[in-house]
Amino acid sequence: MKKHISLKVLTIWAVALLLGGAVVATGVYADEEANLTETNSEETSSEESSEENTIAGTNISLMPVSKILQLSPNTMYEDKMTVSNDGNEPIEIEVYTAPYSYTFSEDEGIYKLGFSAENNYTQIVRWITFDNGNGEWVKTRKYEIPAHGSVEVQYRITTPGEMPAGGQYAVIFAHTLTSVVSENGIRTEASPGMVIFGRSLEGESKLAPSISDMKVGLGVEEDGVKRDNFSGSAKVKNDGNVDFSVVAKLKVDPIFGVGSYETPEDGGRMSVIPETELSISDEWKETPGFGLFKATWTVMAGDVTETVETIVFINPVPVIIIGIIVLTIIIVCVIIVVRKRKERRSRLAV
Repeated sequence: MKKHISLKVLTIWAVALLLGGAVVATGVYADEEANLTETNSEETSSEESSEENTIAGTNISLMPVSKILQLSPNTMYEDKMTVSNDGNEPIEIEVYTAPYSYTFSEDEGIYKLGFSAENNYTQIVRWITFDNGNGEWVKTRKYEIPAHGSVEVQYRITTPGEMPAGGQYAVIFAHTLTSVVSENGIRTEASPGMVIFGRSLEGESKLAPSISDMKVGLGVEEDGVKRDNFSGSAKVKNDGNVDFSVVAKLKVDPIFGVGSYETPEDGGRMSVIPETELSISDEWKETPGFGLFKATWTVMAGDVTETVETIVFINPVPVIIIGIIVLTIIIVCVIIVVRKRKERRSRLAV
């Protein structure tokens, strides 16, 4: 485990009162069980820890939200997922499979999740079919779901005789063909999705995580975004051929002052698939405006761990002004006392 420590210690109260603190950060976390959605014909993702994937406004949900599989060549896997209609009207859905991958955005300088880019790690999309109810296995299938009802979607994964080593990643979407119109007239179509994390048992699996740009404290900037809170951020890259889990924890303890923070147990998790570098961060949204705090930011990616620490003094402008006034009064009092002592000594000498 590598550990990098950067400490900024303010030891003199009078000097500390003259120093200003600012907090800047952004925090977004993703659980390794991805909760994927597509809405209004745009492919977007929201990754949270959940046993059920529900799309606001559409009343459709599915279980489970992810599946982890060990894949062997020339093998057939069959399983199911449940799609529920929690609304008061019947809906029609279509299930289909899409690649689960990230592409680098030149404009934004970050990796973005998408469901169209195919690569060596998304071949599993070609191996997935659905039971059409007539004994045939097809690439897509439509279902009618009654109000407050559900359907079981049977799917099959048939692996080829030769498989690439490493991971295979896909999403099974349940797209609503029946749109929902909100009170303000917005028509919504949604697609909750279940992510399949497959790992080939053929060939060598290479686990190669790396962590960079570890930052913690005040004024932390991530992807050009700043917020006035305690925060930690880092970049995690996968140079291997299998996914790995990332766990990150921000811990802030008061040296003096009120309040403390620690990343919740159900937060700070994400999965990084091959050929991807993702940002991970967390922030203390209720950072107080005054105090001396010790912040620790730890990121664990696969078998690699990095930690940074800092001590930060936070004081608002009024405290600075009061400090200057108090320090000025102390200096004036000291000067007056010294002068009086000198005058007394001069009179005694005469």
